[in-house]
Amino acid sequence: MSSLAHIRLAASQRDHTAAHRKVLRAVASLELAKGLVVLAAAISILSIVHRDTGDIADWCLRVLHISPDHHFAQAFLNWADTLTEQKLLAVAGVATIYAALRFIEAYGLWHARPWAEWIALISGSLYLPFEIYKLMHHANLFHVGVFVINVAVVFYMAFLLATGRGARTKFGLL
Repeated sequence: MSSLAHIRLAASQRDHTAAHRKVLRAVASLELAKGLVVLAAAISILSIVHRDTGDIADWCLRVLHISPDHHFAQAFLNWADTLTEQKLLAVAGVATIYAALRFIEAYGLWHARPWAEWIALISGSLYLPFEIYKLMHHANLFHVGVFVINVAVVFYMAFLLATGRGARTKFGLL
């Protein structure tokens, strides 16, 4: 093989490496964003632990200009009255654990760790049945977008793992 062919091969491999790194980092950024949103929700839940959830639910309805006479509003107020501190703490705890898992996955994908590719494949696959259900019963642009992005991530991770082209294993990243 000529030196020119070696140079072209090396350049092609660098291009593939850079492309895979960009995709992995885009997915990592998405996972980081999901973790931050859920962590913010957990903090918000913790902020209402020692407060009257019925009053907070009533305030939410007023802010949204929803009359408490509507069936939905009454159901929401009744549900809020059933919330206990233990339930709120449990939800905040689960949300915090979920956020931590998203952060770990994001770190692993950012640094092209094969275990993170597996986590992304498995966790993304677990969401697909729920997303399909949402599309079948409440299709809108948001649900279609979430579904398309998740399918793309799952297929990309499956491709990397099935072909041995994972960023770290094939291209020698980190």
